[in-house]
Amino acid sequence: MAVLRLLCVAALFTLAAAASVAKTPVAPAQDEDLAEAWRAYAAADYTRARDSYRKAATRGHSLAQFNLSVMLIEGQGGAADTKEGLEWLRKAADAGLARAQYSLGVFYDRGDIVPKSTADATTWFAKAAAQGWRDAQVSLATQYYLGRGAPKDYKEAAKWYERAAEQGDEGASYIIASMYEHGDGVAQDLELAFYWYTQAAAYGDLTAGIKAREVREKLHPQ
Repeated sequence: MAVLRLLCVAALFTLAAAASVAKTPVAPAQDEDLAEAWRAYAAADYTRARDSYRKAATRGHSLAQFNLSVMLIEGQGGAADTKEGLEWLRKAADAGLARAQYSLGVFYDRGDIVPKSTADATTWFAKAAAQGWRDAQVSLATQYYLGRGAPKDYKEAAKWYERAAEQGDEGASYIIASMYEHGDGVAQDLELAFYWYTQAAAYGDLTAGIKAREVREKLHPQ
């Protein structure tokens, strides 16, 4: 499941279809089992990695709990077990791990391995967003923008889109620019609209570049 990614203290590693590690993980030195798990995972010894994660997870290490949940749900290092994987994911989320909170929110939003609940999705997105998790900020903003799992609230949507934009999210930059351009949830401000369209364009959004020029013409008509 694309939403889940193995984490270490220093980096985030994408689990693609083959669940391969994109970079060499930096093993946390403060936990011997967690460090061993990362060495094993880097060596593609998933059975040993899963066993080591389980040892650290059983001692209450939230990072190990999350990584173990990934391997159980994805079926790495042994048979897939979504029920147990979900249990470990909840433990990590309840312990305050933002990535686990966001992942649980996505599962609720999609109805994957849990009953679909946009309200529960919003709850978990909010927890992760409050910790600065960018994807959660975008997801939470969208919940408020659409009134999905939360009352429709453009002001709240704008707040979270802008926070995600400040962290470099291309889509959030475009949306908050549009909200400033039209005064949706924020006071209309063409200067800020121009700024955020320019940022979105710098991140690669071609349409944002066109919009930036349109707003610039409104600000400085020929």
